[in-house]
Amino acid sequence: MEYDLILRWLHVLGACTLLGTGAGIAFFMLMAHRSGDPRIVAHTAGIVVLADLVFTTSAVLIQPVTGALLAWELGWSLWEGWILLSLVLYVLTGAFWLPVVWIQLRLRNLAQAAVAEGRELCPGYHQLFRIWFACGFPAFAAVLAIVWLMLARPDIAWSP
Repeated sequence: MEYDLILRWLHVLGACTLLGTGAGIAFFMLMAHRSGDPRIVAHTAGIVVLADLVFTTSAVLIQPVTGALLAWELGWSLWEGWILLSLVLYVLTGAFWLPVVWIQLRLRNLAQAAVAEGRELCPGYHQLFRIWFACGFPAFAAVLAIVWLMLARPDIAWSP
């Protein structure tokens, strides 16, 4: 098997993992939140935190490595417009993802505390959930745009 084919495969798997895990996490957290049940939220948020740690973090680390190696192997400059735009969007995604990870931990902890104390989810939980939800839109849109850029490789004029 050719080296560049292996790199493409790993890079596409990483992109699929980011997209799929992001969509799955958003769906399950939203459904748990809509239940209003602290037990369901606590359990789901615990799984979401684990999924982010295992899947998203792995893909986040693999993507730039496989992308850079693939560009080098195929003779593409990292200054090509579509690659540069992908990198900018990748950083933007990370700028939203890092706070989301912290928020997910807080949501889990707040839900676990509500369960332990036999009470409803507190107003702080609801405020954090709204922020978490709002952060998801630009991050997910950026990942979708990156996947499109990877596939289309449009000629975007740029000169360093």
